[in-house]
Order: sequence, then structure tokens, then C-alpha cells
Amino acid sequence: MRRHRLGGMQEPGEKQSSVLSKIAMLAGVGVAAGAVVAGLALPAVGGAGFGLISATNEINLAPEELVEPPPAEVTVVEDAKGKPIARFYEQYREVVELDQIAPIMKTAIISIEDYRFYEHGPIDIEGTIRALARNLQAGGVAQGGSSITQQYVKQVLLNAADTEADKNKALEASYARKLKELRYAMAVEKKYTKDQILAKYLNIAYFGAGAYGVEAAAKRFFGVRADALSLAQAATLAGAVQDPNATDPNLGKKQRERLLKRRNVVLDRMAELGKVSKEDADKAKATGLGYKGTKLPGGCESSKYPYFCIYVRNEILKNPDFGKKAADRVKFLNRGGLTIKTTLDAGMQAAADKAIKKWVYASDNPVAAEALVQPGTGAIKAMAASRPYGGDADKHEMAYNVVADAAHGGGIGFQAGSTFKTFTLITALSKGMKVNDGFNVGAGYTAPGYASFKNCAGESIGDPNHTVTNDEGAPGWRTLQTGTWGSVNTFFMTLEQRVGLCDVVKTAKSLGIHRSDGNKLQEYETFTLGINEMDPVTVANAYAAIGARGKYCAPMAISQITDRDGKVTTYKPKCRQVLDPEVADAAADVLSGVFTKGTMRGVGGIGRDAAGKTGTTDSYATAWFAGFTPDLAGAVSIGDPRGSQSHKLNGVTIGGQYYGSVVGASISGPIWKDTMLAALKGIPPTKFTPINTSRFGGCGQSCQPAPPPDEDDDGPGDVWQDDNGRGGWGNHGRENDTGRNGRGPFG
Repeated sequence: MRRHRLGGMQEPGEKQSSVLSKIAMLAGVGVAAGAVVAGLALPAVGGAGFGLISATNEINLAPEELVEPPPAEVTVVEDAKGKPIARFYEQYREVVELDQIAPIMKTAIISIEDYRFYEHGPIDIEGTIRALARNLQAGGVAQGGSSITQQYVKQVLLNAADTEADKNKALEASYARKLKELRYAMAVEKKYTKDQILAKYLNIAYFGAGAYGVEAAAKRFFGVRADALSLAQAATLAGAVQDPNATDPNLGKKQRERLLKRRNVVLDRMAELGKVSKEDADKAKATGLGYKGTKLPGGCESSKYPYFCIYVRNEILKNPDFGKKAADRVKFLNRGGLTIKTTLDAGMQAAADKAIKKWVYASDNPVAAEALVQPGTGAIKAMAASRPYGGDADKHEMAYNVVADAAHGGGIGFQAGSTFKTFTLITALSKGMKVNDGFNVGAGYTAPGYASFKNCAGESIGDPNHTVTNDEGAPGWRTLQTGTWGSVNTFFMTLEQRVGLCDVVKTAKSLGIHRSDGNKLQEYETFTLGINEMDPVTVANAYAAIGARGKYCAPMAISQITDRDGKVTTYKPKCRQVLDPEVADAAADVLSGVFTKGTMRGVGGIGRDAAGKTGTTDSYATAWFAGFTPDLAGAVSIGDPRGSQSHKLNGVTIGGQYYGSVVGASISGPIWKDTMLAALKGIPPTKFTPINTSRFGGCGQSCQPAPPPDEDDDGPGDVWQDDNGRGGWGNHGRENDTGRNGRGPFG
């Protein structure tokens, strides 16, 4: 039924014919064909038909330049030697050149999607008119008819969409969108050759099963590269692009059946067009689908080094150096097609993994974690943990990065215990104390008054109502050396009082110390006993700065990024001198005695210059060891992620060994030693710079009046260890490496 004119309005059928005639002329089909198109009888419809009329009033059917952002590509993460260790992507895609795609694949896709691709102009007018007629009848977009060029345009628009609304707009069933797509197609065909358009289409198309582009699809579906596809395989992929979700073989049996039928349709069409013989088509149809479902590489879950991978991912996602906005950084990582070279040393990582597995099992409730850092650069060389990364609790997997801070995918961390005494030692040396300066200490320490300790806000936070003890340690004269070697709590409380709590906090901060959870450091009088929760990367890096003679370098995991266009950006260490080099030398000299005269003497050294400090927290909640050589630093923590205060390291079996109590030298120290022996194998040892004895030797401010007759050179409270470093208590009672909190968060 014809519509009556309203106010001189042109009939819808007349307007449509005019538009289609114009499309035909622009498509280059000639006047005769244009007349045929214009004379095509199309039904008058409401809705979509009137949409066409109103849209064409302002549509200029001339070529319009298409903005073509590069399609999302896989970002590859490499270790220090260039070996891939992980992949990140929003869409798994590997862009290849046309000559890297099997000719049969090109034939298959053209046969089923646009068999006159190399013959028609920017628009396949026959297919377009046929589709427009069918869609006008349906009142919407019911049938395709797009050329490969038009399909490429649609994929570009979809790829460029940042929001769900933009994606819906790119796919909306409107003629305004369709005509805009045609204008873009005209420009694309002017800009590129047919071969270039085909290559772009095959690289951007989605094939299902998470594979974008023909190279990724060939690997995902059949475990081969795109240039090795067979006839049956090529037909399968060509068939998948029409409705990749409905034929996604990864989703189940029904989808595979649909894909198989679709493959056979493609094979029949290729034979019909004479592109392959009927015999070859029938032979290919007789084969099974052959879908392998090759696992897509990528993501930290599938990486051999998941904790390091998580660190790298978070470094990019949270560092403004890689994009001002969070969304920009996500796009940079997941869509950029980058090659990210990291600082990971596979050999050192293997050393850390092996050492941890020797001492702590994945099935144990407590978790051991270790980080290795290079002094002088801050380069993170390894990140290891006793449990695999993942979300399956039944498999004892960790769902967060236990080796790093919260900013890099970690959690709240574990209290660092007496590893913090090192910062008080350094502060004392920087204030002019010598290694044999000291004072008498008792078995307990109580602050003389509230003003005995002031935090960095100037508040008096001393607690004269609480006593910090050495457990069973004997009182006596302790120096910077002997107090450190024996890790004497009462000595370090007295020392912190004398040098000033805030100055100790400032020393720690200058070495990069910050809480793992990102909150402000807790500045209680027991700061020196390690009441703040830390992560191995942060502690290892702080100790690395001492090994670098006081040069602090921010932790560094990324050394170089190459973008998709081959542009290389190199990232250099960010370092600054934070300690007087001679102060760092003196601290290293004192801390080296921990292996021979202190809490690690039962474990022993590593055959080269090394220094370190054990750390055990109140009531054996967690245990640490942090140490360094001039070539490598490391920190090892162990604690129960269910809650270290409620699940302490008392009466536990770890690594198949029963421990009455776990201290810093029980497990963490031996892990560190085993790691260093293997990690530094083949690396010529570098010696510490000798202590300036004229500046730090002997005593000056606080010399011992007269040595007690029963002085124990090893200091009170040392731990006895057997040859394997598995604990026991010496005849001086428990190790004073207990880090009793006093009035801290648990006080």
C-alpha cells in the first residue's frame, strides 16, 4: 500500500531509490547499473525506513577518513636475557604480514565473505542492495552483505571503542551507522591496496576462543602458525568469523558442531567457485574438526615467575611514568604490543626457588618469601615464595603477591622484627658513635618518662608503664658490636632513646622503608624492634643500599620497553646517596659479625664478604633474615598468612621438621645462605670497603669502665644452632631477637 504525501514530503520509496542510486554511482557501477538500482522496488516501511530518510538528509556520501588506532596486541614480558616469561593482553593478537598467512587461508576467507573482493570497488553494491532490501522489510538489520573492507571498518570502530556505550554504537542496527561505514570504506579503498586491506582484516578479526587475528587463531585452534594452515583448518577459521561466539569451540560440543557445519559450508563454497577441487573439498570435509585448544600464553597465573610478573604488572598500572590516567596505563599494558625487558635473573630466581623448597613446603601453613636485589641499581633479581600463585586454596595457592607490598599486588606483610635494629645502629654511627661505644643494660628496659621518646610529630610517646625484656638474657655491658651480634632488645631500646626515635625513623625512610600496606609507619618506642609490617622487596632493597655504601636506589623491575613500532625506551636506576659511605662501611663491618659471633653463627657465612641481621617478632609470630654482599642483597620472611599473631611459629612442623619455636636463624637465615651460595656462584666476590678505624674503631663517647670478669664475647641470648641451622636454645636462654612490641599495635 502506497503512503500519501504529507505536506509535499517525498515518498519513502522514492527517497530510498534516490539514495541507493547515489550509492551505486559512488560505488563505480556505472549509470546503467545505477538506474537498475534506483528502479529497485523496495517496500515502504516505518521505523527503520523513516530512519533512512531522516539520516540521508544530512549525509554526505563522500569518502571520509577513518581513524585507525592500532589493534590491541599482546605485550610480551622478558627476563634480563630476553627470554619471555609472561604475556599481557586485552585481546590475544599477533599481527603478521600477508605473506606470513597461508594462501589457502586468504582464498577461504575471500570465498565465504566477499568472493568478488578483488573485483568490486569500495562497496559490493550487489551484496549491499540485497541486504538493504531485506533489512528494510525486516525493519532492522537482519542480513549482512558487507564487503571485507566494510567489515574491516566495523572492526576498527569496535576496536577504538573505550566504553560499552561506544561499542554498542559501533554495532547499532541503524542506517546512519551503515552509511557512515560506507563512507569510511570508500576512504580505506583509496588509501590501501586490496592486499593491504585483506591483511588488516585478517589481523583484526575475532575468530572465537579468545583469539584475535589469524595468527593467534591458528595457534589457538590448531597449534600451528598462520602460514602453515591446511585447507580444512583454513576453512574452519574462515567459517568462524561470521559468528565467533556461536561457533566458539572452547565453549562446548554444540558450538563445535556448529563450527564443523560452518567449515563444510566454506569448503563447498570454495569448490563451487573453483578455488579447490570437489575431491579436495570432500576429503577435507571427511576430517574431524581438529580443534586443539592450545592454551593461550599470558597472565601471571601461567607465568613461571608469577610473583615477579605481578610486580611488573602493578608497576605499570600504578606508575604515572606509563600514563597519566589509570585507564591509559591499562591500555598501554594490555593493548600496546610492547616488549618489556625486566631485571629478572633466571639463575638467581632458580636459586631462591630451590632454597625455599628445601626448607618450606607448599603445603605448610606458614609461607616463606624471598626477594633478591642488586646493590647500586635497585634491580630486583628474583622474587620467590613457598606457595604457588593462584586462587585455589585446596592447592595451597596464594592469591596475592606475598613477596611485595600492596602497591605491587601484595598484602599487609609481616612484622620485620629485629631487622629494624640495623636502622638504629646506622643512626648511632652517623651521630659519631664508635663500634665499641656502649653501656650497661639490664634484663628489662622501661622508658624513664613519656618524653624519653618523641615521634617525628614531636609527640611524647614513651611508655614508663611497660617493660621490654630480653627474655632470659643476662644484663651487662653491650657495645654497638656485641649488642648487634646478640640482638639485645634492652640495648637497642636504650640506644634508640639516646639517638632519638625520629632520627631512627628518618634513617629507615631514607633507605626506602615503608609499610607494606601503604599506611604511615607506626612510630612507637619499639620501632627499633620491628613492629611495622614489611615485605621482602622493601627490606632487601634497604639492605642493598648499605651494601652499595649508602647509595639508595628505588626498587626496579623494568629495564627497557620496546613499543610496537620498534621505539626503545631504556629505564635507568633512580638512585641517591642517603648515607655517608663510611657510615655504611662501618655498619657492614658490624653486621658481618652476625655470621661469626652472633645469632647466625650456627648457620655460618657464605665464603665471601657478607653482612646481615636476623629478625624474630614478639612471641615468634614471624621470622626474618636480611643480608647483603656488595654484589647481591636479599631478605627472607616467614609467617602464617592466616594471621601471624593468631597463628604463631610455635610448635609447628615446617618443611618436614618440627620446631618448638622458629627464630630468624632457624629457617629464614638458612634459606638466605643457600640462595646466596647458588645465586652468586661464578660471580667474582667483591669485598666490603674496610671500616675507617680512625673514625669508628675503639670507643669514644661511651667506653666500658671495666670489663665484667664473666663477659661472654658472644653476647647474651645467642641461639645455638646445629649444622643445618635448625634451632635450639643456648645456655644463655632464648635469642634476644624477639622484637617484643611493647606499646605497639598489639601493646
